[in-house]
Amino acid sequence: MTDTAPAHAAAPAPSPSPGRTTLQHLRSLGSGPRGLTEAEAERRLARHGENVPPGTRPLSWPRLAARSLRDPFTAVLLCLGLVSATVAAWGTACVILVLVAVSCGLRSAGERRADSAMAGLRDLVATTATVLRRPGDDASGPPGEREIPVGQLVPGDVVRLGPGDLVPADVRLLRAQGLTVQQAAFTGESVPVGKHPVDLPADGESAHLCFQGGSVASGSASAVVLATGADTRFAADRRTAGARRAASAFDRSVHGISWTLIRFMLLTPPLVLMAGAALRGRGLETLPFAVAVAVGLTPEMLPVIVTTALARGSALLARTHGVIVKRLPALHDIGAVDILCVDKTGTLTQDRPDVDPDRTDPEALHWAAVSAWWTLQLAELPAPDALDEAVIDEALTADPDLIDAYDGVTALPFDPVRRLATAVVRRPGALGTVTLAVKGSVENVLERCALDDAERARLLARAAELSGDGLRLLAVATAERPARHRPYSTADERGLTFTGFVAFTDALVPTAAQALRDLGERGVTVKVITGDHPGTAARALRDLGLDPGDVRTADSLDALTDAELARLAHRTTVFARCAPAHKARIVTALRAGGETTVGFLGDGVNDLPALRAADVGICPRDAVPVARDTADIVLAEARRGDGPADRPGKDLTAIGHAISAGRHSSGNIATYLRVTLSSNLGNVIAMLSAGLLLPFLPMLPAQVLAQNLCFDAAQLSFAFDRPAAAALRRPSTLRPRDFLRFITGFGVLNAAADLATFGALALALHTRAGPGEAAFHAGWFTENLLTQGLVMLLLRTGRDGSGPLPRTPSPVRWAVAALAVVGIALPLTPVAGPLGMTPLPLFYYALLAAVLALYALALTAVKRRYLRQD
Repeated sequence: MTDTAPAHAAAPAPSPSPGRTTLQHLRSLGSGPRGLTEAEAERRLARHGENVPPGTRPLSWPRLAARSLRDPFTAVLLCLGLVSATVAAWGTACVILVLVAVSCGLRSAGERRADSAMAGLRDLVATTATVLRRPGDDASGPPGEREIPVGQLVPGDVVRLGPGDLVPADVRLLRAQGLTVQQAAFTGESVPVGKHPVDLPADGESAHLCFQGGSVASGSASAVVLATGADTRFAADRRTAGARRAASAFDRSVHGISWTLIRFMLLTPPLVLMAGAALRGRGLETLPFAVAVAVGLTPEMLPVIVTTALARGSALLARTHGVIVKRLPALHDIGAVDILCVDKTGTLTQDRPDVDPDRTDPEALHWAAVSAWWTLQLAELPAPDALDEAVIDEALTADPDLIDAYDGVTALPFDPVRRLATAVVRRPGALGTVTLAVKGSVENVLERCALDDAERARLLARAAELSGDGLRLLAVATAERPARHRPYSTADERGLTFTGFVAFTDALVPTAAQALRDLGERGVTVKVITGDHPGTAARALRDLGLDPGDVRTADSLDALTDAELARLAHRTTVFARCAPAHKARIVTALRAGGETTVGFLGDGVNDLPALRAADVGICPRDAVPVARDTADIVLAEARRGDGPADRPGKDLTAIGHAISAGRHSSGNIATYLRVTLSSNLGNVIAMLSAGLLLPFLPMLPAQVLAQNLCFDAAQLSFAFDRPAAAALRRPSTLRPRDFLRFITGFGVLNAAADLATFGALALALHTRAGPGEAAFHAGWFTENLLTQGLVMLLLRTGRDGSGPLPRTPSPVRWAVAALAVVGIALPLTPVAGPLGMTPLPLFYYALLAAVLALYALALTAVKRRYLRQD
């Protein structure tokens, strides 16, 4: 066997082949167990490039602004602005284009801030690696062990792995001793997985492979690098994460409302032109008025208010709760979430076990602690694993002098093949004998105990019963052996005396129970989708005070159609033994029909399909980088109230804060849409009707523009509003059908008030040319602003905010007061002349007060009926 090959033999890293031995694999890589030469490594680095995972480059300002124009209303406003400029309506054009620019700027700034915040969370991968390199081509030259930056690793390098190391690339093991790897990022397994070399792996076997992004929990190994950079599994998963996602709940709802209104807007100018030409003989001179009417139907401030409300909510979340919203519409999506899918480990339970004293044999706990302590000391392990730590803590709590009662002799650390750990200790006063304290998996320990078949079967049945109840078990046994100088070996682990079981439960997250209750009160159903044992998942839910119901395992889902799975998913709380494909399919099934909004909380590569399938993907800050890049919301840190960050990221309390912030922002957006669309529709109906009855235009284009500017400026206060508490208790959704029903009913009522004002004007004014037109315009201008102020005050509640508010929040109250002052005072100022208006007689204001009082009563009555129907 040669240690290396000529440079031209080096090829791109091949994928692990089940039919290829270790020697064949090394030869195909042009490498050997002593590593590469420095010169060969440099040539390969130039060929393959640096071992750097593909990153995501923040979008530039121009690209962010261009992406903001995808919003339907923003695009239509831009078109209307250009049309206004074409017909020389420069005032209208300038105002519209300013609104478009402000909207794009606000949205781009918010997403840019999220990108900047995410940039600080990307550095969770290995930075250096220990590699074997030889100085020259001399085959007899000794390899040197050195630390190099991870970016300089190449396929064929031989690396050393030790406890705590991050796996720097995709590798195949050459040698290993007690190696266990934490690979939850890929598989979702909460405990480290044993790894060992396999000379000729079988199909599907992966015990000999470690992937970039994993971390060494215990043991040591040497391994050959198979793939680096863009060729790693990590990079492949990142490319999968970059695929185009389905439209989110926010996109679907806003686009549905937008395109319905856009159709009305596109029909309005032709209708005005045709009506003017047919009935009044007017030609293209009515085009500016027609464009102004179309603009009047448009919720011009929607992009600005949506962006402002979402940006304020996102900034508040980041500042007070450490939650980063990467995509502004995701804040609305999480507010609309009514089903939240989570994993068990790290979310409901901590990633550590607790000893269950009620189901643990005291003597077994005693000897398990002795074995764990002395194995840790004598085998020079860096730290105890989670089970050993729980055993030691529990045993020392019961007997603080336990460890001092024994002297350690030697230890045989845990081996993933034999699945045992043994400590050899000497009892005080026990001359000439030592005690073997053995702990490990139930099957492996019982196999080495001196038991008859019936007793072994009974113990296995008892273990199965405890495991079925969601407990994790360690079996413990002891043996007395003569003291000797010859080393102890695994051959001594025979003829043991069975001592008992140590039972473990998953330690619950302290805040999980309260967080689940809070989510339930907000109308959010939590579903657990986990790779764990079904009994373990069910027990965790029972301990948290929830009924797990009928737990389903992934293998029972494979035979179901999508429709059957959708029905099952809605009535099932816990799905266990789930692979990544199962998680994504369950999330997709829950979204089927478009009636629910689904959030998914995940942190590993195995969660990527589900993160992308959900309406809103959520991950903690310590998730793998590709998961953070894919998620819409990152729980950068969790806080208790306003205190310091002291909890890990996968915390349902932080999600609860995000849901409240999303509903707050969505409630304000929904209020704006209800108010502006009903008011605008009523005004358009009234203007079209009056245009057919009057010998002159009911409002001049400049007056329509001034009215829209005043109303739009007042409605900006909705972005700073505080909705009713009831609006935060259930998911907030923007449903096109509900909005159309709402705006149609209240729009017709608003049009009736406008036409009643037309009658009041007929009584108060002389319908003659000149001053009559100016007075009519002034009267209708004043009435429109006052009725719009009433709508802002009285239609702030509805389907998304059930029940009246105790008082109107200050921003809206002051905005309505300012709107009323402008409506009454503007016809009395010098500005009235250029706008084509003139002061009104006092008699008109008395009639207008009566119309407004009747309108307020009718508005209140219709609103109450609407709320009762909902």
